[in-house]
Amino acid sequence: MVKLVLVLGDQLSDTLSALQQADKTRDVVVMAEVGTEAGYVPHHPKKIAFIFAAMRKFAQALRKEGWTVTYTRLDDGENAGSTPAELLRRAQEFGADQVLATQPGEWRLIQALQDMPLHVTLLPDTRFLCSNDEFSKWAQGRKALRMEYFYREMRRKTGLLMDGDQPEGGKWNFDHDNRKPAKGDDLFRQSPPAAPSDPIVEEVLDLVEARFADNFGQLRPFTFHTDRAGALRVLDHFITHALPDFGTYQDAMLSDDPYLYHAVIGLYLNAGLLHPLEVCQRAEAAYKCGHAPLNSVEGFIRQIIGWREFIRGIYFLEGPDYTQRNALDHTRDLPALYWGGATRMNCLPHAVGQTRDLAYAHHIQRLMVTGNFALLAGVDPAQVHEWYLAVYADAYEWVEAPNTLGMSQFADGGVVGSKPYVSSGAYIDRMSDYCRSCHYKVKDKTGALACPFNLLYWHFLDRHRDRFARNPRMAQMYRTWDRMDDAHCQQVLADAGAFLSRMKEGQII
Repeated sequence: MVKLVLVLGDQLSDTLSALQQADKTRDVVVMAEVGTEAGYVPHHPKKIAFIFAAMRKFAQALRKEGWTVTYTRLDDGENAGSTPAELLRRAQEFGADQVLATQPGEWRLIQALQDMPLHVTLLPDTRFLCSNDEFSKWAQGRKALRMEYFYREMRRKTGLLMDGDQPEGGKWNFDHDNRKPAKGDDLFRQSPPAAPSDPIVEEVLDLVEARFADNFGQLRPFTFHTDRAGALRVLDHFITHALPDFGTYQDAMLSDDPYLYHAVIGLYLNAGLLHPLEVCQRAEAAYKCGHAPLNSVEGFIRQIIGWREFIRGIYFLEGPDYTQRNALDHTRDLPALYWGGATRMNCLPHAVGQTRDLAYAHHIQRLMVTGNFALLAGVDPAQVHEWYLAVYADAYEWVEAPNTLGMSQFADGGVVGSKPYVSSGAYIDRMSDYCRSCHYKVKDKTGALACPFNLLYWHFLDRHRDRFARNPRMAQMYRTWDRMDDAHCQQVLADAGAFLSRMKEGQII
């Protein structure tokens, strides 16, 4: 009997396990643009357009390979509105009662498929280098799950940057070399190549413009590539032009340069247009031929086979309730400035404005600017989670939730990181040019012009002293606080409290 083969919008790989297990001569591929997926958070218009256009092109490619593909567009009159409803509609159309599906990357969709009155076979997503079972076995019995040790196992497994059983260059991690600020006047950089438009993309842009005009984010110009060939061109550009300096400047931020030396391939990896191993092998080959130094190549590979795989493992290990965690009991509302509201700060509107225009910000902007501020200010992590999931083109819950709730907001209580990633304005000043033209003064510790990050940093440490004072990685921070004059400390806390009150009242901060 015919089986339905579900292909989701982030599963655009011809190596997908559901396709590998199906019979091309008999089974029917089901793809659908549905309202529940496009609207469960207010996705950035660029993100929606990227996924829809890439889905349409992937469906065309499957048909050329001989597959029977049923494709439902968002504006089709018979669109049933959700993935399960579309499967039920197609099951009735083709007389099918079985579905082959590769495990989705979000618990809500896994549950929705399991609740269907059809026999659904959920297959492992073999596009990742570490299966859920492998990660669970690695995690079993460990007091703490730390990416560094997982990463070493992945290096051994893949053989990437290995010299026998030892790491290339004698060290596993060259992060010490990767924390230099960039300058806008003496470093030449090329932005990732923009995709030319085509009829499929233009049709999708018109649809998204009509249906999602109120969503946060600028739709046009639209420069994302929407097929594998285009994704490979972006990868080629990164390897040739940016990888040699990626490591050294990966933590840097510049007001007028959103990309610096970053690859900007996360959206292609997470949608399935690129495979993580091929990307890492290309980077390794650049090192071996002398094109890129070890610190850059190691740092890049660590982000993919280390951090990306680790984060996915955490998401599935921790289970469906992970997104509800709030270990620090933070309850403040996300400020309007995250949606483009006015603020006197300079770093945040740069990061948010770039996000609005590009559906992209690199990892330090996300962690140490938008994430750092939300954590210091005590914003409800569920609201922070929804924001990140909505506004970035590479965001799917399996990758976004542990990065946000774990790495950024410490809402999981230390599952992902051993300490919260908080900093004062000094870090942002050191790694960016944002502070030079800010209303606030990064050197001021108290008063009306004191950098909000300075005030909120100590306010955060003070209110969470019972939790963090005995943390070995934070003890020095508390010793510094305790050495300060009592009157100064009280002024810092008072100024921080006043700032948070203004934020709560909706005033411009």
